Amino acid sequence: MQVVISQWSLTTRGSQINFFMSYIQVSSEIGKLKRVITHRPDEGISRISPRRAEELLFDDIVHLPQMQKEHDIFTDILRGFVGKENVLETRQLIIEALNADVTTKQDMLERIIDYEEQPKSYVNMLCNISHEELADILITGSFERDNHLLFDPIPNFIFTRDIAVTVNDHILILKAAKEARFRENLLARFIFWSHPIFKKTREDGKIINLNRVDMFPPSKKGEYISIEGGDCMILNKDYLLIGCSERTNAYTIRKVAELLFDKGVVKNVVQVNIPQDRAFMHMDTVFTHLNHNHIVAFKPIVIEGLASNVEVHRANGTSTFYPSVKDFIRAEINPKMKFILVGDGESPYQEREQWTDGCNLVALKNGVGLTYDRNPKTENAFRDYGYQIVPAHQILEQLKGGLNPDSIENTIITLPSNELSRARGGSHCMTCPIERESF
Repeated sequence: MQVVISQWSLTTRGSQINFFMSYIQVSSEIGKLKRVITHRPDEGISRISPRRAEELLFDDIVHLPQMQKEHDIFTDILRGFVGKENVLETRQLIIEALNADVTTKQDMLERIIDYEEQPKSYVNMLCNISHEELADILITGSFERDNHLLFDPIPNFIFTRDIAVTVNDHILILKAAKEARFRENLLARFIFWSHPIFKKTREDGKIINLNRVDMFPPSKKGEYISIEGGDCMILNKDYLLIGCSERTNAYTIRKVAELLFDKGVVKNVVQVNIPQDRAFMHMDTVFTHLNHNHIVAFKPIVIEGLASNVEVHRANGTSTFYPSVKDFIRAEINPKMKFILVGDGESPYQEREQWTDGCNLVALKNGVGLTYDRNPKTENAFRDYGYQIVPAHQILEQLKGGLNPDSIENTIITLPSNELSRARGGSHCMTCPIERESF
C-alpha cells in the first residue's frame, strides 16, 4: 500500500482522496453550516438488550433498519445544504486516518485493548486486517469474520456533538462522563490527531485534548474532568456557553475557562447551571440558538430559572451572575432576543415535547433548523414566530428539482423520528460542526 500524505490529499491503493482546505472555524450556532461530522447508526445498536440498555445509556430498544432510514434522511438534508463531500462520516474518517497515520495506529489499538480488558495478542490480530474491517470492529465491537464479539457496542456514537467542539479556530477533544462512552472518546482522539483534515490545526497547537491527565489532573477534591459537547455552545466569537449538568462538572468548566483565556480563544466562558437530571441531560436539551433573534427554549429552566442560574467567567478575572438564561442572553448577547417555547410553554405539552427533543435543533443557517416531526405544540409556536414547517421529504424533492438551498428562509425542516427519537437525542446532538461561515 502506497501512502502519500500532504496537507490536502491522501493517496491510498491507487486512488486519490481530496481533502480541500483544512479550514476549521466555528464562531456561532447559526452561521451557515459548511462542514459537519455525523455517524450513521451501526450494527452494534442491534445488539442492545433490555438488560444492558441502561448500562449502555440507551433508553430503549430500537429497530435498526428504520433508524438508519431516518438517519439517512437527516444526512441527505445536510448534504443538500452543505454538499456531499462536507458531511463527514466517522467510519470513513477512521479509515482515512488509519491510512494516513500508521505510526499512531498501534498506540490507539493498545489503548483500546487495554481499556476493554482484552488479550494483548489482539493488537497484532487487529493490525493485520484491512482498515475497513478494523473500523467496523472498533465501532460495532463485532469481528464478523469469525463471529467474535470483542467489545460492547457504542450506541451513543450517533451523537457526534459530544466527542468534540470547535471554538473559533480551536478544537476541544472532550471527555465523556460515563464509562459506556470511553471507546468513542478514544476513536475521536485518533480522528482529530491523525486525519489529514486536522493536520494544520494540530501543527498550530490548536487541538486541546482534555483527556491529558498531566494537563488536566483531578482536583484536590477528587473531581475528574468531565465534559460533553451537548453542554457546549459558542454564541459568538467572544462567548462560549458550557452547561453544568449531569454530564459536565463545574471543575472542568473552570479548567477549560482558564486554558481558553490563557490562549486568548474567547473572552467569556459562561457556566449555565441546569438540573442534574436525565430529562435535562445536556444544555442543548433545554435550549438551542436558531436565529439571530430567536432561541428555542424550555420555559421552566430558561425563562423562569427553575433550578438554574448563570455565571459568566471573564478573561479579566471577574464574574457576573444572572438568575436565568433569559436574563443573561438579553443583558449580554441580544436585548431583542425572543424565546420560542417548546410545547408552546404549556404543561403537560412542554414537558412531553422537551423530552422528545423539541428544544434540540441544529441550524443549517440563520433561521433554518432541523428538528423531529413529533412535537406539534412546538410547531404551532414556530408558526406564531413566522416559520413555515416543511417535512424533510418535501425539501429533498425540491432540492432534487433544482431548488437552491440558499433561497430557503425561516423554515423548520421536520425529520421522521419514530426510532431516532427513542435514542434520546435530536439533530443538534447528531452533528459535530467543524466549519461555519462567520455570522
